[in-house]
Amino acid sequence: MDKIAILVPCYNESKTIEKVVTDFRKVFPEEDAVIYVYDNNSSDGTAEIAEQAGAVVRRERQQGKGNVIRRMFREIDAECYIMVDGDDTYPAEFAPEMAKKVLEENSDMVVGDRLSSTYFTENKRPFHNFGNRIVRFLVRKVFKNSINDIMTGYRAFSYNFVKTFPVLSRGFEIETEMTIHACDKKMQIDNVIIEYRDRPQGSESKLNTFSDGFKVLKTIGNLFKNYQPLKFFGLIALLFVIAAAAFFIPVLVEFIQTGNVYKFPTLFVCCTTMVIGVLFFFTGLILSSMLHKNKQDFEDRLIRTQDEFIRKKNGK
Repeated sequence: MDKIAILVPCYNESKTIEKVVTDFRKVFPEEDAVIYVYDNNSSDGTAEIAEQAGAVVRRERQQGKGNVIRRMFREIDAECYIMVDGDDTYPAEFAPEMAKKVLEENSDMVVGDRLSSTYFTENKRPFHNFGNRIVRFLVRKVFKNSINDIMTGYRAFSYNFVKTFPVLSRGFEIETEMTIHACDKKMQIDNVIIEYRDRPQGSESKLNTFSDGFKVLKTIGNLFKNYQPLKFFGLIALLFVIAAAAFFIPVLVEFIQTGNVYKFPTLFVCCTTMVIGVLFFFTGLILSSMLHKNKQDFEDRLIRTQDEFIRKKNGK
C-alpha cells in the first residue's frame, strides 16, 4: 500500500504532463508518494513523456474521465489519494496541506477550492465561470453543504472514500458526483483554498462549455432524484395537486351555485391529475424508505472497508 498516491488522468497533455510530474515529485519525497499517470487514448505521446519524467504509467481504453477514475480507484491502494489534472492548472505546492488533512485530520475528501482565489480572473472562458457559479448554487441549495468549489479537479481522498464510492459517470461530471456522494453519506469534507492558473499557451481544454455543462446539470438532476427521492417526487406531486386544485375550483363553485356539474371532462381531468400527484408522492415515500436502508448498508460497508484498510496498512 502506498502512503500517498498522486492520480493524474490524462488525455493529450503532452505540453504540460512533464511539468506536472516534476512539480509533484518536488513536493513529495519518492518514498512517500507514487505518481500514477493514467493515459486515456492520447495520440500526442503523453504516456511516453510521463514515463520519462518518472511517473508510473497505466492506460484506460474507455474514453472519459469518469472511466479513468473508476480504473484508478479500483487498482490502487493508498492511505491518501490526491487527484489532479494533467494540464498544469493546479499548483503542486498545495498538495501537502491537502494530504495532511487526510492523513492526520481524518478527512474523507479535501476540495482544492479555486473559486475563492484566482479562478475567475485566470480563467479566460466566461461561460465556464458562469457555469461554475450556477452549479455551486444548485448543489448548495439542493444538498445543503458548504463546499466552495463543486467541480474542481484537485482533490484528496481517504481510502474509505475511494473504496466505497460508486463511480457512475463517464465524463467530466464525475466531480459533481463525488461531491454529492460525500455530502449525502455525511463524510468529513474540508476545503483548502488554492491558486488556479489558466492553461499555458498551446494547451487546449477538453471541456465543451455547453455539452459538458448540460451533462453536469443532468447529473445534478439525476442525483437529486436518487439521493433525495421524497423531495424530488414530492415537488412533482405538489405541482400535480396544485394543477388539479386550480381546475377543480371553478367546477366546485359552479356546483355550489347551481347544484349541477356541467364540466364533466374538467372534473375527470382534475381527479386523474390528483391521483397522479398522489402516486408520485407515494413513489417518493417508498424510494425514501429504500434509500434509508441503503444508507444503513453503506455504514456496514464503511466499517468493513476501515477494517480492510487497517489490515493492508499493517501488511496483514
